[in-house]
Amino acid sequence: QVQLVESGGGWVQAGGSLRLSCAASGSIYGANALAWYRQAPGKQRECVANILSSHSTNYADSVKGRFIISRDNAKNTVYLQMNSLKPEDTALYWCYLNFDGKNYWGQGTQVTVSS
Repeated sequence: QVQLVESGGGWVQAGGSLRLSCAASGSIYGANALAWYRQAPGKQRECVANILSSHSTNYADSVKGRFIISRDNAKNTVYLQMNSLKPEDTALYWCYLNFDGKNYWGQGTQVTVSS
């Protein structure tokens, strides 16, 4: 069983930056996928960015060029660097891990961007 703990959320003005961190209780080396999801009020949950086992990264169109997902295997941590934040980025953000055929989720961290 792997536990994921997110941190780094908060309030920021439009145009600002935040970095989310997701610390795993176990090794993330060999994970099939690592990802960040978000859900805004009244909207469906969406995948913001992911890193696959091939180490390729993918981003939602809405965040391309602004967000960067990365991993540090030594620290068992996944990051989401969020730049040029917009009010529409306001949402609850979750970390996701697929490892050994199982899905794991963090508890979520709130990001609020004011205009």
